[in-house]
Amino acid sequence: MLKNKFIQSLIFISVSVFSFAFAQAQTWPSKQPIKFIVVYPPGGASDVTARLIATKLSESIGQSVNVENKPGANGIIATEFVAKSPPDGYTLLMANLGPNAINPVIYKKLPYDAIKDFSAITLTTIVPQFIVVSPSLPIYSVNDLIAYAKANPGKVTFASAGNGASNHLSGELFNAMAGIKMQHIPYKGDAPGLVDVMAGQVNVALPTAIAAAPHVRSGKLRALAVTSTKRLPSFPDVPTVSETLPGFEAVSWGGVMVPAGTPQPIINRLNTEILNILKMPDIAEKLNGLGAEIVGSSPQQFDAYVKSEIAKWGKVARDNQVTLD
Repeated sequence: MLKNKFIQSLIFISVSVFSFAFAQAQTWPSKQPIKFIVVYPPGGASDVTARLIATKLSESIGQSVNVENKPGANGIIATEFVAKSPPDGYTLLMANLGPNAINPVIYKKLPYDAIKDFSAITLTTIVPQFIVVSPSLPIYSVNDLIAYAKANPGKVTFASAGNGASNHLSGELFNAMAGIKMQHIPYKGDAPGLVDVMAGQVNVALPTAIAAAPHVRSGKLRALAVTSTKRLPSFPDVPTVSETLPGFEAVSWGGVMVPAGTPQPIINRLNTEILNILKMPDIAEKLNGLGAEIVGSSPQQFDAYVKSEIAKWGKVARDNQVTLD
C-alpha cells in the first residue's frame, strides 16, 4: 500500500511539473522582455550576430529581445549567469567556442557544466579567423611567416584575446603544425591586440574574420590566410592555412543556448524562429559580408558539435599544457 502511494505521488509530481512547463510554453513569450546574453564586449563576432538575431526575433515573436553584454573572465561571468537563470525562455545565451568548448578543457574548475547546464537551440555561424600581420613586416604568406619565425627563434609574437581564448589555442595549433614557436601575448579581447599589431608592437594576431575584416579592407592589417578549410567568398584572394599546412582548421563559432530545463516547446519555437532569421537575405548578406558562414542546425546537431569541439580543443590544450585556475 505504501509502495502504491509512493508511485502515485511520483506520478502526481511528474504530471504537475509537466503541466507547469506546458503552461509556461503556452504563454511564452508574453510575460516579459527576453535577455540575450553576450559574453564579450560590443563589436565582436558574438555581439554582431546576437544583435542581428535579436532585432528580427523581436519582430517575429512580438516581444522585446534585449542584448546584454557581460564580458569578463573568458566568458565565465556571462555563461554562469545564464546557467543559473530560470529555465523559462526569457534568458538566451550567445554561446561560442571559448566559454562553451575551450573553458571546460583548460579550467580546473568552472561554476557551470558546459553540457549539463544548457540546452542547445541552434548553431548559427562558423566564423574563421585570419592570420594577420602589420603591413610594415616583410611577410606576405604563411610560408613567409614560418620562414621568418624560424629565422628569428623566440622573437616572433602573436596576440590573442586572452589566456585560453580560442585564438590562443589556434595559435598554439599553428605553432605545432608549422614546427615553430611564436610567443603568446594575451590581451583582454581582440581589439587591443589588433591595435598593437597595427602599431608593430606585436607581430601576428589570429582574430575572427568579423573583427579583422574592416582593418584588412582598410589596409591597416595584412591577411596572410584564413583558418577555415575553404576560402571566404568575401575575401577570395586570401588563401586558407590548409593550402600550406594540410589539415589545419581552427574556426570560432556561435550558437544560441538556453538554461537546461527550458520546456521543449520553447526550445522548438526558438529553433524555428532563429532558423528562419538566418535564411533572411539581409541577415545572410550582413553576416557573409563580415566573413561568417551561416549554418543553422537542429538542437541535437548543435549539441553533438559542441561535444566534438570539446574533444578537439582538449587535445590541443593538453599537448601544449594550457591550463588556468
